Amino acid sequence: MNPLLATLGSKLTERWLNLLVLPGALFLAVTAIGTTLGHRHWHDVDRLRTTLDDLAARPALDRTGTAALLAALVLLTAAAASLAAQFLGGAIEQYWLRFGRDPLSRALTARRERQWKERDAKVEEAVAHANPTGVGANGAVTIPRSTWARIQALSEARDRIALREPTRPTWYGDRMQATADRVEAAYGVDLAALWPRLWLILPESAGRQIQSGRDSFSAAARLTAWAVGYALLACWWWPAALVAVGCGAVARSRARTALDALAGLIEAAVDVHGRDLATRIGLITPDATGLLAHDTGDGMSEVFRKAD
Repeated sequence: MNPLLATLGSKLTERWLNLLVLPGALFLAVTAIGTTLGHRHWHDVDRLRTTLDDLAARPALDRTGTAALLAALVLLTAAAASLAAQFLGGAIEQYWLRFGRDPLSRALTARRERQWKERDAKVEEAVAHANPTGVGANGAVTIPRSTWARIQALSEARDRIALREPTRPTWYGDRMQATADRVEAAYGVDLAALWPRLWLILPESAGRQIQSGRDSFSAAARLTAWAVGYALLACWWWPAALVAVGCGAVARSRARTALDALAGLIEAAVDVHGRDLATRIGLITPDATGLLAHDTGDGMSEVFRKAD
């Protein structure tokens, strides 16, 4: 048991350092530098060195107890800062995935919907003026390569707003909504009611991949929270704004990549294991073949919603 406890203890310590102490300690270090230098002396290394020398020369720091207490205080403060970033990251996740019920969200949704329709109209116009050059052996229409490249570029520009006509104020919410709409269109099942039950029967490997995607999205939200913290610190030391912009840009890219992968994994889980769930609740027999039918999907939604 002792080797097992030692291994678990080392892993917990490593996780505690990576998630709490190190990010918080870095933020505290930048905060100390910023408050010491300020805007006027933002690059004055000598001023920072002098401050450190004065601090190290204080008699109280020569005492072991005082130094240990100071180190513990720094660690606790760093952990508190990281916990605050985690709390703010959770709020940012909810903000990204929210529905548009308040006036600001409805305005953002209307703006995104207007932009999406404008770009979709350009795609349709480009397709209408494609001028096909022939018909292939399988009946497919051939068009010039340059025209096809332009249609692809316009489609990608439209999809950067949303895969379908926006119904939420953010790309993140629309990406998850698109997954739910695609599942309902294909199988007639409500993804919100289906998912908790499907999660219970997923194989361990599939569950790990989905959880990894979810953790990556949460990590991106926490990085956004740190960007907010550095942006506030820029009020006292403007170079922190550069750190905030960098963290924000990286967080946005990682969040979009992680959520896109997560949405794809969720849809794939329904495709692969949806029939297994229907079999387990008795809607279809184990020897049934073919795709999950719409009437089966409707039956699953009815069972899972219960009295709703």
